[in-house]
Amino acid sequence: MAFASLSERLQETFKKLKGKGKLTEEDVNQALREVRLALLEADVNFKVVRNFVNVVRQRAIGRDVMSSLTPAQQVVKIVRDELAALMGGQNARLELAAKPPTVVMLVGLQGSGKTTSAAKLANHLKKQGRRPLLVAADIYRPAAIKQLQVLGGQIDVPVFTMGEQDPAQIAKAAVESADRHGQDVVIIDTAGRLHINEELMEELERIRVGVQPHEILLVVDAMTGQDAVTVAESFHQRLALDGVILTKLEGDTRGGAALSVRAVTGCPIKFAGVGEKLDALEPFHPDRMADRILGMGDVLTLIEKAQATFDAEQVARMQKKLRSADFDLDDFLEQLQQFKKMGPLDQIMGMIPGMDRLNKKMKGALQFDEKELVAAEAIIKSMTPWERRNPEKINGSRRRRVARGSGTSVQDVNRLLKQFDQTKKLVKQFSGWEKAAQKGGKRKFPKLPFM
Repeated sequence: MAFASLSERLQETFKKLKGKGKLTEEDVNQALREVRLALLEADVNFKVVRNFVNVVRQRAIGRDVMSSLTPAQQVVKIVRDELAALMGGQNARLELAAKPPTVVMLVGLQGSGKTTSAAKLANHLKKQGRRPLLVAADIYRPAAIKQLQVLGGQIDVPVFTMGEQDPAQIAKAAVESADRHGQDVVIIDTAGRLHINEELMEELERIRVGVQPHEILLVVDAMTGQDAVTVAESFHQRLALDGVILTKLEGDTRGGAALSVRAVTGCPIKFAGVGEKLDALEPFHPDRMADRILGMGDVLTLIEKAQATFDAEQVARMQKKLRSADFDLDDFLEQLQQFKKMGPLDQIMGMIPGMDRLNKKMKGALQFDEKELVAAEAIIKSMTPWERRNPEKINGSRRRRVARGSGTSVQDVNRLLKQFDQTKKLVKQFSGWEKAAQKGGKRKFPKLPFM
């Protein structure tokens, strides 16, 4: 999970503060020493760490904080605000041209995920109602053009190619083509190198001069830490970057690049790659990321993911079935499949406030395994339509047959049916609680079973 090690260190540090009724200046200094070590171990730029700790110290030992009733909470709030400010403060949107097409030029080193990010960005913009055009301007890497064509085909976005001609000419012709055919965003996938060199920079400068892009975005691998920041500095000096796309953020347990790149270069992080699928690109929200680091969850992103996954008609239909107790295993399967579309389970659970602490308290009982969802899907699909509609009537022999057909054990089948039964009971409790609330009555909120 992104920032896992940093998040754990910071949460443990502030847990010690919360155990004290009133803070002294020494308490704050001790906590900040641990914060400093945590940030340095997370591969955050040492100058950034020094400035961050100084700002937090000045605010944290102020009279308003030290004399407040909950000084520990005040200190956590200050750290949270400064972490958000460190990463840019607020979401930096993609600037779209007043007169289409908007030209977006992606740059970066080879292996940073530039081509895949181009397709992800096109997919993201397409979902917003835009008509993107992908441009294959990497004529050096073997199969780079073919890769972009395959990715474009997967998301149904056209790809402009001119073979191995001059990249600056390809980019210019692509913009003219987009203008003629009504495509309002042009995304240029440029060539990279294993390291920065003059030849690469000169080519990128020729493309920039030729098409005058509205946005130049640098694609960097978050897992390379301070190397990513160094690369960003070099590209920014030559090309005047407008923003950064951080790839592989879901695997970056430290977070050094995300916490340093904005402060060192002044370039905002606009998007973050959080998975391999073509829909795994998220707008980067510094304030939400700060909340995640400090274990406060990210409910807004969770809601946005749910809204993007579940359509209104589907939700209304499912609510009606739930209230009428007509919820069967087919519906249960549908919900599992939709839940999987929202993304990796560890990321989803990490967005729920307090879930990390609760999971530790229960010694990993809330650790979700993607394989369990796959097994549940196989079990339900191995049942007959009658069995899915009448799960309570599935006897021992039927359970053995379902287990054989799904490649699982009878215990797995029993566990799934028990979970389904718990879900139905929970829904019934919620329904009763909701009706009582609507009538103005009082009813005890139901206990949630951990499934």
